[in-house]
Amino acid sequence: MISSLEKEIVTLLELGDKKAITLLYDNYSDALYGVIKKIIADEDMAQDVLQESFIKIWRYAKKYDSTKAKLFTWLYRIAYNTAIDKVRSQKNKDGKEIQMDKSTVYKISAEELNQDVMDMQKHLTSLDEKYQIVINALFFEGMTQQEASEELDIPLGTIKSRLKIGLRELKKIYNP
Repeated sequence: MISSLEKEIVTLLELGDKKAITLLYDNYSDALYGVIKKIIADEDMAQDVLQESFIKIWRYAKKYDSTKAKLFTWLYRIAYNTAIDKVRSQKNKDGKEIQMDKSTVYKISAEELNQDVMDMQKHLTSLDEKYQIVINALFFEGMTQQEASEELDIPLGTIKSRLKIGLRELKKIYNP
């Protein structure tokens, strides 16, 4: 059975009323913080994840469907997934420390540069627009696949597929 408070919050979410986020925070932030703290021990990072979770909740408020999940279940999933994403990104960041003494980036001569690849943005226009958008977001705007998925409102699996197909098509241009 849905409480009157939950009904009010759902109605406010559907209307895009900012009062909904205040009610959500007042009534659910402690529980969501508890969920996050089970995944992330660091206090500051857990607070950041809670804030990120509420930003996502507000961003996706109109997508909430009370026939698919209870409000708390939906909130829980967002907070849980945001915490897991943060842990994964932190592990990736920690594991990719650059070893300057082993890097060959600064040792490339002008003769070694592949002049054919330097016009990639020009060749990108020969691809279907759906592939262009994804490759642009990932390579030229520096987004992660998850960020591109959220920003472009395209499922993550579709982002990955379009990237793979787009790169395959570019490969045909560079290695006919």
